[in-house]
Amino acid sequence: MAYVAPVRDYQFLFENVFKTDQYSNLKGFADADSATVAAILEEAAKFAEEVLHPINITGDKEGCTLDPVTHEVTAPKGYKEAYKALTEAGWTALSGDPQYGGQGLPHFVNTAFSEMLSGASSAFGMYPGLTEGAISALTAGGTQAQKDLYLPKLISGEWSGTMNLTEPHCGTDLGLLRTKAVPAGDGSYKITGQKIWISAGEHDFTSNICHLVLARLEGAPAGVKGISLFLVPKFIPDADGNPGERNSLQCAGLEHKMGIHGNSTCVMMYDEAKGFLLGSENEGLKIMFYMMNNARFGVGLQGLAIGHAALVAANQFAKDRLQGRALTGPKSPELPADSILVHPDVRRMLLESRALIEGGRAFLTWVSLQADLAHVSEDESMREKASDYMGLLTPVIKAYLTDKGLKVTQDAMQVHGGSGFTEHFPASQYMRDVRITLIYEGTNGVQALDLVGRKLPSKGGRALQTFLGEIDAYIAAEESDTKVPAYIKALKDTKAKLLDGTMWLMQNGMGNPDAAAAGSLDYLHLFGLTCTAYMWARMAKEAQAQIDAGATDPFFDTKLKVGRVFLERILPDAEAHLIKMKAGSEGLMALADDQF
Repeated sequence: MAYVAPVRDYQFLFENVFKTDQYSNLKGFADADSATVAAILEEAAKFAEEVLHPINITGDKEGCTLDPVTHEVTAPKGYKEAYKALTEAGWTALSGDPQYGGQGLPHFVNTAFSEMLSGASSAFGMYPGLTEGAISALTAGGTQAQKDLYLPKLISGEWSGTMNLTEPHCGTDLGLLRTKAVPAGDGSYKITGQKIWISAGEHDFTSNICHLVLARLEGAPAGVKGISLFLVPKFIPDADGNPGERNSLQCAGLEHKMGIHGNSTCVMMYDEAKGFLLGSENEGLKIMFYMMNNARFGVGLQGLAIGHAALVAANQFAKDRLQGRALTGPKSPELPADSILVHPDVRRMLLESRALIEGGRAFLTWVSLQADLAHVSEDESMREKASDYMGLLTPVIKAYLTDKGLKVTQDAMQVHGGSGFTEHFPASQYMRDVRITLIYEGTNGVQALDLVGRKLPSKGGRALQTFLGEIDAYIAAEESDTKVPAYIKALKDTKAKLLDGTMWLMQNGMGNPDAAAAGSLDYLHLFGLTCTAYMWARMAKEAQAQIDAGATDPFFDTKLKVGRVFLERILPDAEAHLIKMKAGSEGLMALADDQF
């Protein structure tokens, strides 16, 4: 089954829905006019479809190989060549800082490419994805000398990066970590400890790997307040900035995983490895959060991307698979049976999936545009608003989109029927690959706790108030003369449910933390549905405007028909989420521990 990149959908989002040309006066946007971006999308699609997708299935079957003697890891066949093609074409530098060799294009352009990258081969896409996170942390916390040395090579893809947080005894609770750092007396530190589940921790297609490692200095405060962040390269750069002496770190093992077999998930051992402090001592978690937030956005994108790829495969299968006849009479009487596309339940799965993916893609694009505005807008209030949105919506992006990516992938397997449960079709690989997205970079339950416990009350609730105010203003502006009234009404109703849920949390959660925690995931999904309803209202408005203006492209009519499925079959879930969160925690906490 071929992968088909969502080029037309991104063109619609950029040109019609978000009208990105309106920002041409901002840094980076002048080089991202509609014509240029359209050309980039076409080339990105070609690279994803022709270079990356062919290695997706073979990479899954072959996996990575660890040499027990040298501790070197070999990636699956074709990965090294694909990575070389990726860097030579400049894709890793797409939105990199021009000061360090990047092309400086807006983040929303890179988001489109990243979806295609992850959709075509999610395991491969993780290698440059981890490097992007390392770049964000180094940009935030590195000295000028560190930036000058490392950023050009990371942005070009000559070197790669990782993030090292988890230890065997310590996952989400980073305050328990034991990896230690000892000053070496020359400005560097000796890093000793074990890290697990390190994606892209060792491979064979960059000349250096730069590990960002959380460790604790002797005498540092207990818990997360005593964590520092260190840059620990596989090869210590020499005086000319080239890979020099081999550092005392190694991959001690590869995890045997359910999916993403083409990515090396490593156990990393550090034995007094030379490391360099990023930022100040005991402020490591603050800097690492730049990388973690980048990764959480990327994981939400990954969930959506795999869902899109699975949907493409399911659509192709449904058109080709002949089985049974339409209940209203044969649709293809010249054939022995109709395609399964005639059956309402198959259409339900495919159309609900499409509504989720297209709405999620718009949500992802809108948030990535906020990232651009937070960095380059000349309006201080706009930068503040965009930054607030990024903080508020990152856990929603991560958890909501991965959950829906799993649902889409699950339905894609169901469309395949028994064929999907075999390895002859791609549905099973997509199912195995997508499942991790709900777990890593903070489980979706942790994201919900972050949203309710940290993001909502941050700065006196400013971000939430601004977000709700924006939706109210949109509804007020559109309600009286809208051409798509069903979408505006649906947005208004869903936003009211979100406000109701927020008030319930304020009234019940502050006095009973268990109540807030028990309802947090349903609240997050209610938030995600509100965001997606906002996106569908905006998409429907623009699609209808194009039709009214005489456009004959069937894309616009199709968009409205898919949007109708969102309104009728997905948005009603908002009521269920509200009811469940209001049930509180009593039922969940009633059983004693020994009754489980």
